[in-house]
Amino acid sequence: MEGDFIKINKWLLPLSWFYGMAVKFRNTLFSIGLLKSRNFDVPVIAVGNITVGGSGKTPHVEYLVRLLKSSFHTAVLSRGYKRKSRGFVQATAQTTMPEIGDEPYQMKQKFPDVIVAVDKNRCHGIDTLTDNDKDIDVILLDDAFQHRYVKPGINILLVDYHRLIIYDRLLPAGRLREPLSGKNRADIVIVTKCPKGLKPMEYRVITKAMNLYPYQKLFFTSIDYGTLQPLFGKAKDSPALDSLKNHHVMLLTGIASPQQMTHDLQPLIPQLTPLAFADHHAFNRKDVRLINATFDAMPAPKLIITTEKDATRLKLAEGLSDEVRKALYVLPINICFLQEQAEQFNHQIIDYVHKNSRNSILVKRKDDHKPQNSHHPGNRPRTISFRNN
Repeated sequence: MEGDFIKINKWLLPLSWFYGMAVKFRNTLFSIGLLKSRNFDVPVIAVGNITVGGSGKTPHVEYLVRLLKSSFHTAVLSRGYKRKSRGFVQATAQTTMPEIGDEPYQMKQKFPDVIVAVDKNRCHGIDTLTDNDKDIDVILLDDAFQHRYVKPGINILLVDYHRLIIYDRLLPAGRLREPLSGKNRADIVIVTKCPKGLKPMEYRVITKAMNLYPYQKLFFTSIDYGTLQPLFGKAKDSPALDSLKNHHVMLLTGIASPQQMTHDLQPLIPQLTPLAFADHHAFNRKDVRLINATFDAMPAPKLIITTEKDATRLKLAEGLSDEVRKALYVLPINICFLQEQAEQFNHQIIDYVHKNSRNSILVKRKDDHKPQNSHHPGNRPRTISFRNN
């Protein structure tokens, strides 16, 4: 239950104590008001974690986008990690990946009608978004759980099933970026990357071990893999995952936690060769030579699988051989809720946005000055559609 990927360096625990004291001091400054957290008059939903490494932030933000975009004017604000620009940048159809970073670029490509922007200063980013567009109904903050200068209406904490925070330690001995008590700021906690066959006893053990407050809701999600798409070809050429049993497949990744994909794909593809780079890795010529050489050495039939996030950077990589380009496929990653929790989660999110959007507040203020009439057309509830696709 302590997870497959947890490693604690006990020799570094004394350094973790000093690190923890510094983080607690910062959090105390926010608690007593010396550092200020700002509220905004637009619904803000923050998604993030308190650990170093991937916990599935982007697929969960994309789930929220799919849930909200058909009924609400939705914006996504990210820091834009490792981008080549500075300050506030709002993505357009012409914006390049280096300008906004791989994850925001991925979201803009998938959801062209959704506002996607980056700004290291989240308060400034929210102000700029709402100044530029008065009709924004909701802003999703990507990787902002620890950005205390913004006080979101809903704070979502993601916890990797394979590295549960209750068994982890502070940096540098472990991967926690702040003490375990930081989870108390969450309105929603989601245990991500769960096996789909998680037993009822495991749900109960995790629920008890997380020790959440009554106001906090606990959900469990698993990974769903989409259909393979050629990065440099046409979709009609895409093979099915379950047809690759006799193929030699390179799993090419530059993400924080590739172990989960390896674990999931190994039963379907016994001859799987992982080639992992660091998170957000920019593929240089030396990397490309390694990719070409590794692929050349693999026996046929063979192909390469990568992630959507890596695909945004591989498109810019120079020197990929023709054979590699023809064999390179992108595997989309989605999330699904376990225990039939999707409807409960969807309702909590949509209800919050509906009640707190600026347009709803303006309507409510106008209605407060009207004679009460249950048959007045303006008193009809807004119809909300629970769409996840």
